[in-house]
Amino acid sequence: MVPIKYNVRNLVVRKRTTAAAMFGLALVVYVFACAIMLANGIEKTFGRSAAPESAIVLRKGSDNEMTSAIEDKQLNLVLAQAQQIGANSKPPGVGEVLIVILLDKVGVDGVSNVTVRGVPEDALAFRSTAKLVEGKMPSPGSDEVIVGKAIRGRFKGLEIGQSFELKKNRSVKVVGVFEDQGSAYESEVWVDLHIARQAFGREGYVSSVHVRLDSASKFDAFKALVEQDRTMGLVAMREADFFEKQSEGTSFILKLLGGMIAFFFGVGAMIGATITMNAQVAGRTREIGTLRALGFSKGSILFSFLLESVFLAVVGGAIGAVASLAMKAVKITMLNMGTFSEVVFGFEPSPQIIVSSIALSAFMGLVGGFLPAVRAARVSPVEAMRG
Repeated sequence: MVPIKYNVRNLVVRKRTTAAAMFGLALVVYVFACAIMLANGIEKTFGRSAAPESAIVLRKGSDNEMTSAIEDKQLNLVLAQAQQIGANSKPPGVGEVLIVILLDKVGVDGVSNVTVRGVPEDALAFRSTAKLVEGKMPSPGSDEVIVGKAIRGRFKGLEIGQSFELKKNRSVKVVGVFEDQGSAYESEVWVDLHIARQAFGREGYVSSVHVRLDSASKFDAFKALVEQDRTMGLVAMREADFFEKQSEGTSFILKLLGGMIAFFFGVGAMIGATITMNAQVAGRTREIGTLRALGFSKGSILFSFLLESVFLAVVGGAIGAVASLAMKAVKITMLNMGTFSEVVFGFEPSPQIIVSSIALSAFMGLVGGFLPAVRAARVSPVEAMRG
């Protein structure tokens, strides 16, 4: 077997070609990792909105909270059913109204949709992960709201002390900011449930009922109880499943685009690796001939050049993967396909993404370096020494 230090030395000696090949591979891995991290960020943003023991009840036929309407008497019945199955938290559930309004964006011309959630007074007690981080909670029945940390300052009127129109001639004032571990709720405005109902003519109705059972294993019994009365026309889902459906369209598009970009970049990188390794073989014909004359077999030469190509790709891929971690600090907004409102996402790296990115780079190095390695293995020692 050809000593590994021989390959390392050649990469160091040919600094320019090594750096160029590494840069191309690092760029491919950087783009690939960023796309996967963004899709992962979307899934986690929605996933963080759900606890495993939490369920959501909607009007049958509704695929999101916007199009659902549940009467108050049904809300009370659902909460009673939850307690019958086993929901001893206080409160066991909440009924909420979801609406979307247009607000002017900060820093750019134009408006965009913002989700407004009408919540009961004990909304924070129900969602234990949500907490007020600045200001105060709205006074019950007042025209006061709290805003999620993610959209604070992104729209006009969403800073503490500022006001905006919930509906024409219905102004509300921001009195606090809340956070919820980076979930999609942080892209919402929360207002008193009764104010939301009055403003948008939803008296006597809620959009959805959120329930927290004592354990995730009780969901099937709860679902059966809710859906057994077909005249109610309600459907129960695990919150995790519901939010996954809300995010799957956007995350699929991102993964598809990222995959396509990475594919075309990858093809280019493999061609670059092939050219680089071919140049290495052409410039080292005499060295290869010497190695063959010293007794190294064709297989050893083939393995040596493949190893060199893979090593080059792994180092380049590692550089790209590490560089992609800087994107964790970047936040972007995208359209939630369920509510057509803006949701703030972040890039979410994970060990699996980093490992798979570097593995992709190693694969490109293996494919790109194969033909040059075969060419090197076929070099005749006699002809090489003559040349």
